[in-house]
Amino acid sequence: MQRLLLAQLAVVALLSLLGAWFSGIPGAASASTGGLVAFLPNAFFAWRVFRYQGARYSRAIINGFYRAEAGKFGLTAALFTLVFIAVPPSNPTFFFGAYVVTLFVHWLGPWLVKQPSHT
Repeated sequence: MQRLLLAQLAVVALLSLLGAWFSGIPGAASASTGGLVAFLPNAFFAWRVFRYQGARYSRAIINGFYRAEAGKFGLTAALFTLVFIAVPPSNPTFFFGAYVVTLFVHWLGPWLVKQPSHT
């Protein structure tokens, strides 16, 4: 899971650099804000879900999964509200583009999280 989160942070950094290249500081700020709005709820989800491991904690794992998903949804809504009220993005294209691309990094999840086989 750490590799997936690190890949998301790398994408946020890359998109911020592209925003700076094409639109200067306002583009970089919009891209980094959009990427962080996508990254922070995912990091919260990973932290909450992977707190318990093992068969004896199966009930706690299931409860943690549902709580983590609800928290991720609430945090996403709160971050969008906070961004659009406190610091509206100067370039919505970079903001939403970085948000969507950061979310799509999950498609790379099977390759990033893949564990080596010991058999």
